[in-house]
Amino acid sequence: MSAFDQLDPTTRTELEAAAFRRLLQHLDDNKDVQNIDLMILADFCRNCLSKWLVSAAEARDESLNYDEAREYVYGMPYSEWKELYQPEATPEQMAAWEAHHAKKKAAKQG
Repeated sequence: MSAFDQLDPTTRTELEAAAFRRLLQHLDDNKDVQNIDLMILADFCRNCLSKWLVSAAEARDESLNYDEAREYVYGMPYSEWKELYQPEATPEQMAAWEAHHAKKKAAKQG
């Protein structure tokens, strides 16, 4: 058992929440890291984090819609963030995404 497993539930939740907030800050500090790059490398992106927040809220019978979650994750309305920081995906990014997606699909089938 790890030291993390020995923590009381409140402390563990507080540490997990702090790490999540730090991840959001890191993503905000590195807006040049595009969602498609995150998806290619880590199979998640800012939108995934937003969906996970909505799912977590639903599991606790809390009301949080996707747009509200995205505004929290992006630090502004998504449409604004997209206009300011998200260029069109390059052909290289799209090819890498398609290769990643195909590899993932093949792994599920095999």
